[in-house]
Amino acid sequence: MYTQERTAMANLVVGGPVAVNSYDNAIVAALVESRPVMLVHAFNGGYLRPAELKEESHDKGVKLATALDPATKEAQGHLWYITPGGFFGQRPLYYIESAAGQVSPKPAVAGEAEAGRGDDGAPKPQRRRVSVHQEAPKSTADTVQVGLPGKVGEKWRGKNGAPEDTQLWVVTVTPWGGITFVPITHPDAILGFKDHAVTADSEARLTYNWGGDFTGTVINTFYPRLPSEWNVPYHHVFT
Repeated sequence: MYTQERTAMANLVVGGPVAVNSYDNAIVAALVESRPVMLVHAFNGGYLRPAELKEESHDKGVKLATALDPATKEAQGHLWYITPGGFFGQRPLYYIESAAGQVSPKPAVAGEAEAGRGDDGAPKPQRRRVSVHQEAPKSTADTVQVGLPGKVGEKWRGKNGAPEDTQLWVVTVTPWGGITFVPITHPDAILGFKDHAVTADSEARLTYNWGGDFTGTVINTFYPRLPSEWNVPYHHVFT
């Protein structure tokens, strides 16, 4: 693999038919330790980032950036959390949440139930999730957007009205060490790019998964990278 670090964790099965036995530190950190990672594309080394970084934006999409500017880095627009969200059969499901535009929880009012707390006892921040449009991928319009669950429009909610239905993904580790995202609402689709153009500022959207399985194809593979792993071959656009 491409990292000098290794985590001694044997045969960790995450979300699919392929096991994480490559000891790739970034995949383990993202899926098990809930650490934010860069999602770097296999084809051109660009990274996913929200089109709008501000926390009040809930109706903008995702794009592939090929330059890591100081403003994006400071706002953590290059980082994503892959947060556990339940199971689909035997497959774990995850939310793709942006580290940019996190909303700090308000202090609990006396007499009201407290918000969820993390392992350290601190209230969990609200993060903007990637939602999928009901009509994806057949629609030529934007098919993914980043926003808080309670802020998404009707077409960005599941058929039964629950926003979680359009925000849960099957995250599958590919044989070549990357990960692929498949939305549970559109199992024949995969996270790709508009017009299949993997270029700077390409709009991320759902595309049909012509590969027909959960591993997708190499052109729709993302390599999670921790900050300590940015200077790897797939980051050639940054050097």
